[in-house]
Amino acid sequence: MTRKRAIILLAISTAALAVFLTAIDPSTEADGNPTIVDFEFAWDEEGAAEIRADWGEEGRDAARLSLWVDFAYLLSYGVLLVLASAATRDLAIRRGWRRMVAVGAAAVPAGGAGAAFDAIEDVWLLIVLGGSGGDLGPALAAICATLKFALTGFAILYILAGLVLRVTRRTPAGAPA
Repeated sequence: MTRKRAIILLAISTAALAVFLTAIDPSTEADGNPTIVDFEFAWDEEGAAEIRADWGEEGRDAARLSLWVDFAYLLSYGVLLVLASAATRDLAIRRGWRRMVAVGAAAVPAGGAGAAFDAIEDVWLLIVLGGSGGDLGPALAAICATLKFALTGFAILYILAGLVLRVTRRTPAGAPA
């Protein structure tokens, strides 16, 4: 399978899983319910307990399902971001975009690292969802969520910058496209 085909399939998979995760978010159980992202940033047991209480049994079941499905999602988007960042870096190498090549050294692993922090976050959230973990569990989950969003956001911005450059800059004469 080519990298391009893998990127396309992973983009489809990631989008489908994102739609499914949105549909099963605990906030859909009742108006005003906290979202799973609210739970990611509870920061302490008091905040987590309040969210668990707001969700009720059905919302907690939806959150548990969401967290388990998120393992497939993070695998899909993590590999997608690594492959798309690598493709962007390789394009930058071919086109002589030195700064993009340099930034690519950090951007390529960033998506995978973000997905790894997402996995650690999910483990802590499952523990906290079960009523364990004290103040440490929600704090570690929130720290991992912060790192996840920062790293994946960086990879996404790198990929988008590469797409903008690809569209706006002409290929130098004699260089492969």
